[in-house]
Formats: sequence, structure tokens, C-alpha cells
Amino acid sequence: MKKYFIAAAVLVSAMVSAQEKEPKLEAIGEVVKATYFHDNGQIAQLGYFKDGKADGKWIAYDLNGNKKSMGEYTQGQKTGKWFFWNDKSLSEVDYSNSRVSNIQSWNQAVAKN
Repeated sequence: MKKYFIAAAVLVSAMVSAQEKEPKLEAIGEVVKATYFHDNGQIAQLGYFKDGKADGKWIAYDLNGNKKSMGEYTQGQKTGKWFFWNDKSLSEVDYSNSRVSNIQSWNQAVAKN
């Protein structure tokens, strides 16, 4: 059963990003911790699978190691508050049943000389 579970996690990881190196999969109790890497070796994503579905906290990083998104999955569906960062803003997205229910964004103030 564990082999099928890890195989499912690998299959999902292949769909997540073809540009990333092979993921590191680590069984921890009833979950599999998955770490995906950019080609430069930096962590691209870190999250967990349970019963072949994303479950628990997930974090994504850019090529330089800066946090790009953070949120939680429940049985393969995005749930609760997710946060998305870019160079100029932070967005908070509320999910209900993997559907967006609310979005708030904040822009970084730019100092003028």
C-alpha cells in the first residue's frame, strides 16, 4: 500500500511542474512529506500528501528562495486562507471547497524622491 501511495505522490509531483528536479519524498507516519526543487537546487515547494492527495500546509518558493505562496490543502482541496507574494503586493485568498470565496490585496508603498 505504501508503494502505491508514494507512486501516486510522484505522479502528482510530475504534473505540478515539469521544470523541477525529482522530488524528495519522505514517509512521516500516515503522510508523505514532498520537497520539490528548482533546477538551481533551491526548494520550489514543500508540502504533504495523505492517501495520495495534498493535505496540510504547502509553501512555494521562487528561484531565490523567497516565499511565493502559502496555504493548506484538505483531502486535495485548497482550504482556508492562502497567501501569495510578489515583488509589489501580498494577496490573501480565502478558499471554500477549492473555490475562491474572497480576495484581498495589499500593494507595497513605493517611496518617491
